[in-house]
Amino acid sequence: MLYFAYGSNLHHFQMKRRCKDSVFLKKINLKDFRLTFRSKYRAADIEIKKNSIVPGALFEISKSDEKKLDVYEDYPILYRKHYFYYYGKKVMTYTMVKKSPFKYPTERYLNVVKKGYIDCKINKKYLTSALKP
Repeated sequence: MLYFAYGSNLHHFQMKRRCKDSVFLKKINLKDFRLTFRSKYRAADIEIKKNSIVPGALFEISKSDEKKLDVYEDYPILYRKHYFYYYGKKVMTYTMVKKSPFKYPTERYLNVVKKGYIDCKINKKYLTSALKP
């Protein structure tokens, strides 16, 4: 199945450790959404915003990888699944259930996301603007 990562799972080494079967395919943009950070975990989330984009990574993952991600993402308590179509193919991503106010991410978490942006060759300007609520 196809999975869209936009936060700490962009970090290739971490993603491989979490999901051994995962294969990074390419970077893509999710249209009409924007990146933010929230919850007591200060983690990445996406929310609907017209004419905005969230850059991220498209991964091929196995069923067992999906189960591991479900545990890691605290599905369905913290995150729920959101599906969209990319060139006719169904893609799964996670979005937070409770849309609480913006919370600046911890330095440790932010560094993992930054490394992910480098791994996936994503322009950091999207991350910089998400950090200014």
